Amino acid sequence: MDISATHLRAVRAALFTAIVVTLGTASHVLLSGVPLPTATVTATAVAVFALAYLLAGRERGFGRIAALLVPLELGADTIFTTGQHACYGPAGGPVTGPLRSVGWDVLCRGGGVGTPLGHMTGSGAARVSTLLADPATAWLLLAAHVGVGLLAALWLHRGERALAQL
Repeated sequence: MDISATHLRAVRAALFTAIVVTLGTASHVLLSGVPLPTATVTATAVAVFALAYLLAGRERGFGRIAALLVPLELGADTIFTTGQHACYGPAGGPVTGPLRSVGWDVLCRGGGVGTPLGHMTGSGAARVSTLLADPATAWLLLAAHVGVGLLAALWLHRGERALAQL
């Protein structure tokens, strides 16, 4: 079976995008306790899908999948943090004042992704300030991102292998 056919390429890219964006979104909302702007998640998903579609021309091994997935997950996390700070401010509340007057309301319109998940974790500002108090937290978060990324890469690699064997 030719796994580089257009319809299979789109399905493979969509699965890759779903995993990267879902892992990034869920972990980010759970750790921060603050929802993500819909526009930020949508733009990230479109960019990841486009990149995955371009690179889905042939079967990839575990190393190549992991080499793409882990940095994309970390990059998505950075973009999500930027979106949260732009729309909700560092304390997790709505941004008011000068940022609102220059059009940030267009970016932040449409509600937040993960709002129910964020409410389950408690107050975002208190949670983030508590997490950032310990310097080892950054290394722990990086290790968690890399570990989850490697597990997801292994899962995707096995799926690639199964699809190729069909």
